[in-house]
Amino acid sequence: MISDSTADLLTLIKSHISDQKKPISMVRKDFSAFYENMQDDPGEYMITERVELTNGAYGYWIDVPEAVPDCTILFFHGGGFTCGSTKDHMGLCTRLARAARAQVFSVDYRLAPEFVFPAAVEDSIAAYRYLISHNYLPHRIIPVGISAGGTLVLDLLISARDLGLPLPPAGICMSPAVDLLFEGESVEKNMDNDWITPARLNEIRTMYLTGQDPKNPLASPIHARLNSLPRLYIQAGTHELLLSGIASFVDKARWAGVPVQFELWEGMFHSWQVFARQVAEGERAINNIGAYAQDVLLR
Repeated sequence: MISDSTADLLTLIKSHISDQKKPISMVRKDFSAFYENMQDDPGEYMITERVELTNGAYGYWIDVPEAVPDCTILFFHGGGFTCGSTKDHMGLCTRLARAARAQVFSVDYRLAPEFVFPAAVEDSIAAYRYLISHNYLPHRIIPVGISAGGTLVLDLLISARDLGLPLPPAGICMSPAVDLLFEGESVEKNMDNDWITPARLNEIRTMYLTGQDPKNPLASPIHARLNSLPRLYIQAGTHELLLSGIASFVDKARWAGVPVQFELWEGMFHSWQVFARQVAEGERAINNIGAYAQDVLLR
């Protein structure tokens, strides 16, 4: 059952959803301002370096005192492939770094509609190639992503397998969009329980894919061949529009022999981990991710 504080937070988030009829520059500005306002002041974090990965994509190194040398989280932000950045996910990045005791390499991948599918996928691969080409050991790297960033984690793992790149030991996804057809009963059932809307999902598909096939395996990982992927850790909330797709993906991955740890959080909506300052479930979810990452990275 959803708590009063969570219900109040959901109402607040809904009240700050930008009018999608605005120019994309204004939608991004509204998104970033709200996300930055809702997260912790990063405090002691340091961005120690900015790296250009491709023409228009950048990676940012974020260090915290708790980080163990050579342990890296490769982070992909959310925002429906059209919004978001390292800057407006800095609170989440810092919490993840501290919980996992790892440095974070956060990727500002190219966004639609200026750069459509598969530009963001290409940027995720470029980021991983950058790390391994600079002597970061694959078994000490974990890709982590939220929402669209969770999709990119899966895209990266599928692409790395198919390209013959050395695979990281695991991938971590928070509320990933695994099927851009956005099918499943949760899309209708949870319409009043989530802040993301069916209309927004349709806009994401239109802007990101621009008429390309939503069943492309790198657009919708649920349609990919999942054999031989590394272990996965996936979090989703019972009140997410995307829940049916995520649950179906988990089932398919397990049938393909992928070890999947699936955490279902009662009463939680899409990307609640961003709002860890407001809901205790967000902090607990991040702590669980940190424990999982430490178990993988410090073996």
